[in-house]
Amino acid sequence: MPKISLKGQQMPESPIRKLVPYAEIAKKKGNKVYHLNIGQPDIKTPEVALNAVKNANIEVLEYSHSAGFESYRTKLSAYYKNHGLPIEVADIIITTGGSEALLFAMGSTMDVGDEIIIPEPFYANYNGFSTASGVTVVPVISTLDEGFALPPIAAFEKLITPRTKAILICNPGNPTGYLYSQEEIMQLAALVKKHDLFLIADEVYREFIYDKNDHHHSVMNVAGLEEHAIMIDSVSKRYSMCGARIGCIVSKNKEVMATAMKFAQARLSPPTYAQIASEAALETPQSYFDDVIAEYKDRRDTLITELQKIEGVKVATPKGAFYCIAQLPVDNADNFAQWLLESYDNNGETVMVAPAAGFYSSPNVGLNEVRIAYVLKKDDLVRSVAILKEALKAYNQK
Repeated sequence: MPKISLKGQQMPESPIRKLVPYAEIAKKKGNKVYHLNIGQPDIKTPEVALNAVKNANIEVLEYSHSAGFESYRTKLSAYYKNHGLPIEVADIIITTGGSEALLFAMGSTMDVGDEIIIPEPFYANYNGFSTASGVTVVPVISTLDEGFALPPIAAFEKLITPRTKAILICNPGNPTGYLYSQEEIMQLAALVKKHDLFLIADEVYREFIYDKNDHHHSVMNVAGLEEHAIMIDSVSKRYSMCGARIGCIVSKNKEVMATAMKFAQARLSPPTYAQIASEAALETPQSYFDDVIAEYKDRRDTLITELQKIEGVKVATPKGAFYCIAQLPVDNADNFAQWLLESYDNNGETVMVAPAAGFYSSPNVGLNEVRIAYVLKKDDLVRSVAILKEALKAYNQK
């Protein structure tokens, strides 16, 4: 029998999706499952985006330019400038989701065996993208006790080798919700300039900042970082359009963008209808975002308040995105998460969480942690945490 590739064997399972079969079994039993495991917003997609697709008068569904519609990139450049980011049309390539943008970034800047330093816990698919690219993830651990703040720069510097090509951050962070300060961004900027590295910033949650004194600081706004900075963006969360699969890679480094374009040409073009929706979404009024941010802030505050009532649970308050990492009074969150779906219900209801060990690349770290996405309505969050509280009691007594 032909053998599966070593790369395929090493490709990690998604900690977010691997428990889906157990959730399906729970639902077949008649149980209601509250999904705290995945960042799928329940906020409505802007009507202007949906109507653009419904009203599109297309007779031939053609390829677009490999970099995406010029009209979309022009409007996207204007959008960024309106938010204080000096991004030109030539700095943008539209991709099939932020995922493809990250693959393009790695493919354009790293060779097989090269290394990328990432503060962990991090978005689990960074492991998958790195494996697919033949790149080695070198983790630097941030901790719940420190609120998942940026680890000391000395910890990064200690890990830099001749194989190190980039540092990757998610700001605000998935799965932690941590928002990097301007000082932290400037420290990273100084480090990558000192060692001639790239700084890749996944900024897809830029708009999701909840407290008045907090602000998002983009790598695209750091003077002197133009040749080092690569920004990843996406419409998935901003407009509640996860299924559109439209993102972009952004950089002022012309060599990086010319190389990324070769990858873009190899996959031909991003999807046409999704670009139509994404371009139209740029016309979404500010009131939409004001309402969304107010709703998520309310959900965050509700979730954290309820979690803090459970004995033995530790949680850091997220400043952005819509996730938090919670430490549970269990030995193994993977086993607990599976048990929740396979063997437990509270009046015919249970919850699905994402075990956090899959958000680390260091072995045996985060074993008693879970990621919770607060993408459910407030009443559902309260009920979910109530179920979690009772489940923890039952699990630790069994």
